[in-house]
Amino acid sequence: MQSDGPRYRQIARQLKTAIEEGKLTAGRRLPSSRVYAQELGVSRVTVENAYGELVAQGWLERRGQAGTFVSEHLTLKPAVAEPTWFGGEEPHPQPFQLGLPALDLFPRALWAKVMGRRLRTQTRFDLALGDVCGEMALRQAIVEYLRLSRSIECQPEQVFITSGYAASMSLILRALDGYGQGMWVEDPGFPLIRPVIAQERVNLLPVPVDGDGMNVEWALANVPDARFALLTPAHQSPLGVALSLPRRRQLLDWATRQQAWIIEDDYDSEFRYQGKPLPPLKSLDAPQRVIYAGTFSKAMFPALRTAWLVVPVPLVTQFRRHVQKIACPVPLLWQQTLGDFIHEGHFWRHLKKMRVHYAERRRWLEEALQAHGFNVVAQQGGIQLVVNISGDDRLQARRARDAGLAVQAVNDWRIHGSGAPGLIISFTNITSQAMAREQVLALKQALN
Repeated sequence: MQSDGPRYRQIARQLKTAIEEGKLTAGRRLPSSRVYAQELGVSRVTVENAYGELVAQGWLERRGQAGTFVSEHLTLKPAVAEPTWFGGEEPHPQPFQLGLPALDLFPRALWAKVMGRRLRTQTRFDLALGDVCGEMALRQAIVEYLRLSRSIECQPEQVFITSGYAASMSLILRALDGYGQGMWVEDPGFPLIRPVIAQERVNLLPVPVDGDGMNVEWALANVPDARFALLTPAHQSPLGVALSLPRRRQLLDWATRQQAWIIEDDYDSEFRYQGKPLPPLKSLDAPQRVIYAGTFSKAMFPALRTAWLVVPVPLVTQFRRHVQKIACPVPLLWQQTLGDFIHEGHFWRHLKKMRVHYAERRRWLEEALQAHGFNVVAQQGGIQLVVNISGDDRLQARRARDAGLAVQAVNDWRIHGSGAPGLIISFTNITSQAMAREQVLALKQALN
């Protein structure tokens, strides 16, 4: 913020700049003067003066008791949109935004009822920190869910609750002393986990992905001495292929011989629309070399910030010793509510409803894309699609983002070089066939 001039004019200039840069869009409601003043550490009168000046200049408009809004009548140069990797960074989902479940489908009233009941029945003992590994009722609920849905047999003692996928990865690498070790990772693969791995001083060893998933033979021939392998075998991210059964066996054999660890990220296995899914690696893990990572961000909502790990029995004491230093970061009330939500069958019913709606929304998007000549890659599940294109997919993804469409390029997910170009598109928050057609038309126009 500039330091010259009265304080209210400094605030007014800051707000004007935010509007010009597209950070505050037309029609956006501003915080009340009381709230904004508290955030800035100034008087309410100062904020009222800043708002008043911008109203007089036409940048803002007042709507009585509804509040103060960015004017709908401004004509501004569109701002360049940056890639949105995670859901929840904007007040409303951007078209095609990845990593975000259908926010309109979550039963918020039911969730509030379950949480309210739990809050009313808490005792004084629930005010303590709780088990460092996570609330036992939630861990038991996850065990039952995995047994029924993924054929994974485990005990609550093997389950560790974390605050997200990144936190799970950090816990794994610290508990297993990964410093200086190598890790096979899929190429292309999820980009935002790479800085977490690098921060733990683990060396990324990219392995090509083909129609059968991670190319294990290539990895054995070129980087055989890795200590970890991180992959998404059920539904490879982002290409959507499943790791074939022969490669699953190869991978387990390698981990047994090398005394290495496989980290299985089962990020959206709940959503499959045709065919029977292959079993997770963890369900085949007789040698006890697979660490299974899951999260509720895709099945429920990202703000829940709750994930879990299932570790092999021989590692339980080692992991527990490590988490005693940091304790479970997820609030006990949230864990208890989530445990109740699963135990009472609400989670199952929610997933069933989402599968039906996702299948429909996926069909709407596929039909709209095909109607405009796009080549959609066939996939059997997941919450996103890949569209094959010709030319520079990075350039085309930037054009789409410039138009406000949260499309990503497959080659932006690669570590080495470039491969077949494609665009990654989510359909979860497309709520009508008309919306699908409108968004695909905007995409077509942006790319042209």
